[in-house]
Amino acid sequence: MFVYGAICERKNLQVRKFDLPLPGWPKHLDGYRIALLADFHVQNLDTAELASHAIQLAMGEQPDVVVLAGDFVDDWFPSLPPLLGDVLAPLRLLKGKVLAVPGNHDYFTAPPDALVVICEELGISLLRNSSQILDGICWVGIDSYQAKVAKPHLAMESAQAIGAELPKIALWHEPDAVDFLPDGAALMLSGHSHGGQFVLPGGWAPKHSTMGRKYVRGFYPKARTPIFVTSGVGTTFLPSRFNCPPEVAILTLKSA
Repeated sequence: MFVYGAICERKNLQVRKFDLPLPGWPKHLDGYRIALLADFHVQNLDTAELASHAIQLAMGEQPDVVVLAGDFVDDWFPSLPPLLGDVLAPLRLLKGKVLAVPGNHDYFTAPPDALVVICEELGISLLRNSSQILDGICWVGIDSYQAKVAKPHLAMESAQAIGAELPKIALWHEPDAVDFLPDGAALMLSGHSHGGQFVLPGGWAPKHSTMGRKYVRGFYPKARTPIFVTSGVGTTFLPSRFNCPPEVAILTLKSA
């Protein structure tokens, strides 16, 4: 199973489409489409190729916005920023329609200074405990919980300051942190869990990510704030997937 997962399923990238009914979601934003990508874990040419393919698939779906939910890299080393820059470069064509937050791996070995520079050059809005209005939605980006730089209350306060009457969507890499998200968001988008990554028959995953155990994969409408968790693109710990292929998640928001 491990060998099959490493050779085949790890690269079996799928576009998966989900309708998300949200209580109180404005009717004029019915049908708003988000391409959600997370957990590239770029570290070499092989992982960069998979991440590039995911971005191509996401852009091909012509979403209203692309969201990158953290863990761009596995860890930082000198040759990595140019490689990551090449991976993300096509997103420049979306002209400001790309939003991102860092993940815990983006803080491994070094702070994400290179990620900040890359995003600035490509017109990607990297939200770190801050918010931004785009398409009549107030997007609230919260920094990594595990890296101990998350300030959810500050982020939500900034959202209230610039768009108190607008619907809000929170971006936070670690899904279990939704239980600490202040009230006010219609939806939270996350990655981090890899959907369990290596899932045995019956749905049991031998290993779960810290802060990715409670909300593992898919849509949880009854969470404290409704949350969608993508299975992500790359791998961590072991370079294999089983019964949990990598995905490009295309989310269509609906008023419930």
